[in-house]
Amino acid sequence: MILVDSSVWIDYFRGTVTPQTDRLDALLGSEPLATGDLMLAEVLQGFVDERDFEQARRLLDTLDLVCVGGREIALGAARNFRTLRRLGITARKTIDTLIATRCIVDGYALLYSDRDFDPFVTHLGLRCAMTAV
Repeated sequence: MILVDSSVWIDYFRGTVTPQTDRLDALLGSEPLATGDLMLAEVLQGFVDERDFEQARRLLDTLDLVCVGGREIALGAARNFRTLRRLGITARKTIDTLIATRCIVDGYALLYSDRDFDPFVTHLGLRCAMTAV
């Protein structure tokens, strides 16, 4: 399963062409994709036009929805944050730490364009969907 981060969805819905949006376009309809509840909120809150909001919501409703949080993920995210901090890396956003931890725990590859996930790939075993087969 590939979890798609809001950083990719936002570019996708804006029509911004990136390697990640190209990958998403190739994966839609051919691979099982999911988005998280937190990403769903992040993406949809950015729409001003109601028609665009509904169109995006309908597309996102076709994907599996992953509950990102919960007690065990919160504890794991705190541990992962502390591990990275010991390595001299400070995760900038708690939400990204939760997302990365959910993916690590459940074995999801993450499709992202936010560099804040890179330390999770390098040091904690997060699988990047750009390189995952």
